[in-house]
Amino acid sequence: MKRTLRQVFHSGKFVTGFVIFMSLLILVFFYPLIIGGQPLKTLGQGTFFAPGIYVNVYDSVASPRYTIMLDDAEAKRIASKLDEQDRQAIKEWLVGAGLPEGDIDTTDTEQLLTLWVNHYDPTTRIAGMTNADRNYYIRLERSLQGLLSDEGITVAAADPDTGALKPTGAVAQTDYVNVSEVPNVRIFPLGTDNFGRDVLTELVTAIGVSLRIGLVAGLIATTIGLVLGLLAGYVGGFADDVISFFTNLFIVIPSIVLLILISFSIGQEQRGAFVIAVVIGFTAWPWTARAVRAQVISLRNRDHVNLSRLSGHSIAHIIFRDIAPYIASYVIMALILQISTAILAEAQLSILGLGPRTTDVPTLGLMMNWALIYQAHILGKWWAYVPVIVAIALIAFSLNLMITGLDQVFNPALRD
Repeated sequence: MKRTLRQVFHSGKFVTGFVIFMSLLILVFFYPLIIGGQPLKTLGQGTFFAPGIYVNVYDSVASPRYTIMLDDAEAKRIASKLDEQDRQAIKEWLVGAGLPEGDIDTTDTEQLLTLWVNHYDPTTRIAGMTNADRNYYIRLERSLQGLLSDEGITVAAADPDTGALKPTGAVAQTDYVNVSEVPNVRIFPLGTDNFGRDVLTELVTAIGVSLRIGLVAGLIATTIGLVLGLLAGYVGGFADDVISFFTNLFIVIPSIVLLILISFSIGQEQRGAFVIAVVIGFTAWPWTARAVRAQVISLRNRDHVNLSRLSGHSIAHIIFRDIAPYIASYVIMALILQISTAILAEAQLSILGLGPRTTDVPTLGLMMNWALIYQAHILGKWWAYVPVIVAIALIAFSLNLMITGLDQVFNPALRD
C-alpha cells in the first residue's frame, strides 16, 4: 500500500491535479468560517456592481479628513465622467448645432466643456437625433455640471424648527479619508450578480454544492456500474445478456436526454441538489458497468480464481475477494471520472433551467443560468460568469489530471 501511494504521489500530473482540487476544497471549507454570510442574501439595491471596495458615503463625510494634493486628481475626476465616447458625442452635437468641426478639439477638455456649456440647449433639435440620443445628452449634461469647478461641495442639514437647509460644513476637492477609519466598508472582490449578491461568497458555496452533487452522483453511478459489471462479467450467461441489454439500451440513448426528461418530470419544487445528484447517478452508470465487465471477463479464468472456485467458495466471495481487489485502481479512476462528469451534467441541466431549486442553494450551473438570463455576457459584466467558467474548468482539469496520473501508475502499457 505504501509503495503504491509513493508511486501515485510521484506522478507529476496526479500531484498537480490533487493540489488544485485540494485548494478548492480548502477554499470551500475555510471561506465560510472566515467571511460567513448567506450566499443568496441580497446586499445591493441594483444589479452587477463592479468588483472593488465600497465605502459608505454617509460615514465617509463624518470621518476624519486629510488634505492631499495630487497633480492628476482633476484629470482623473474628469476622465471618470467624460470618456472618449462622451467626447466624440459632444463633438457630434456641437457640429450638428452649427459649430465648425475644426474648432473642436476633443483632447482639450477645458475648451470642449466650455463650448458645451455655452452652446448646449436641450430644446435644440439636431438633424438625425433620436429621442434616445436626446435623453443621453440630457444625462450627460447633468453629469458634467460643475466638472471644471475648483470649489468644494457644501454639506447642509434641515433645521428642525423651520425645515430650511442650513450649511453644516463643506467637502473640498482635496479632502481625503482613510478607508480604515470609515466604519462601514464592504469589499466585493468579484462584484455582485444580477440580484445584488456577493459573487465570491456565492461562487464558493456553489463550488461546494456542485462538488457534493458530483460526489453523490459519482458514488451512485460507480456502485451500480461496479455491481452490474461484476455480475455480468463473472456469472455470464443469462445474467450477462440481461445486464448487457439494459447497459446498451442506456448507452444508445444520450444521457443528457434522459436527464432533461427526468428533471422536467420531477418538477421545480422537488428538484433539490440531492435529487439532481441521484438522477445523474442513476443515468451515468452504463459506461462503468461495461468497462468493469470487460475487466472481470479477463480475470475470471485466472489461476487464483479457478482455485477459489474449486475450493467451493461462493460466487459473492469469489467476486468480492478474488476479483474486485484486482480492479480497485480502475474503480477509483472511474469514480473520479464520474464525479467530474456529474458536475458538468449538473451545469448543463442548470443552464437549461432544469437544475436544483433556485431559492435553495447556488450551484455553478445556476450561476451560469442567472448570468445568461440577465445578459451579463452582452452587458460586459464579466465577473458574473467568467469566475464560474474558471471554477468549472479547474475542477474538471484537476480531476482529469488525477485520472491521467493514476492511469500512468496502474496501466502497465503507460508505465515508465
